[in-house]
This record gives sequence, structure tokens and C-alpha cells, in this order.
Amino acid sequence: MSKLEKLKPTVRLSIMNPDAESGSLFGRGIASLCLGVRTSGSLNAAAKGMGMAYSKAWRIIKDTEAALDLQLLNRDGAHGSQLTEAGDRILDAYLAIEKKLQKQAEEEFARLMK
Repeated sequence: MSKLEKLKPTVRLSIMNPDAESGSLFGRGIASLCLGVRTSGSLNAAAKGMGMAYSKAWRIIKDTEAALDLQLLNRDGAHGSQLTEAGDRILDAYLAIEKKLQKQAEEEFARLMK
């Protein structure tokens, strides 16, 4: 196996609102935060799990919500956070598309490296 065949492509997906004035996108970072909230029930725990300050995670969520014009999280103060229905749907769609594109990219890369 050549050194080239050992390499692996990485797909970077983002979801945007074409009408938004902001450059904020739903990408890997937001998806990771949302997954953390889904798992832990807390934005603070999700942020800590990523080595990120809660204030930064909060700002990223708010900026993305504004850019997408939808609410991703329901926040209940000391009782944690949970994804909204829209947050769940966009996260699930993002993960499914990313998985499919990643598989296709790996197959195409392997084909081209032969």
C-alpha cells in the first residue's frame, strides 16, 4: 500500500440560511455542541466536554440561532437544556448527510488512489 492510499479525505459540511446577514453556519462545531446537549441535557456540560467556556458555547448557539432564524435549544436555567424539535431535526439531517458524504468521499479517494 502506498503512502497515498493510507490517507483519508475529510468532508466539511455546513448548513446555512441564504437570507441571513450573518456568516454563522450550522457546521461540525455546532453539531458537536448539540450532540453534547442531547447526551448530557446541559449546554454547560457539552461545552466543558469540548474544552470550551460556557459563555463561548452560549454565544455560538445564539449566533447560529439568529443566522438560521430558528431556535436550536430550549434552556431551563439550572435545569439544563434540550434540543428543540427543529434542533433535533437539523442535527439528525446534518449527521446523516455528513455520514453519507464521508463514505462517498472515502470510496472515491480510494478509487482515485489505485
